[in-house]
Amino acid sequence: MADGPEKESAQQSPDLEEQVIDVLRTVYDPEIPVNIYEMGLVYAIDISPEKAVFIRMTLTSPGCPVAASLPVEVENKVLAIPGVTSSRVDIVWDPPWDPSLMSEAAKLQLGMF
Repeated sequence: MADGPEKESAQQSPDLEEQVIDVLRTVYDPEIPVNIYEMGLVYAIDISPEKAVFIRMTLTSPGCPVAASLPVEVENKVLAIPGVTSSRVDIVWDPPWDPSLMSEAAKLQLGMF
């Protein structure tokens, strides 16, 4: 995950960033029993002073079966957070996702140790 954008948003609105992260932890790829945040699919969370949330994330592969529905689910769940004025997800493929981006908890859950 990128340090720059997350640190900037944390300085702007730490409570809101934590709420966004909590919501991201409720979103799962149906084929993997780990949430998208712990999977390392979220590269950046930017929160504007107006509380517009922009999330840059990826998927495990370009052919991911939830490529169309997952970003919409993320946008809708983030938009439901009180105070959020807008929510946008940008799917990026660079850098490509790989298992090294997963949290230790996710690796443990998937038996990768």
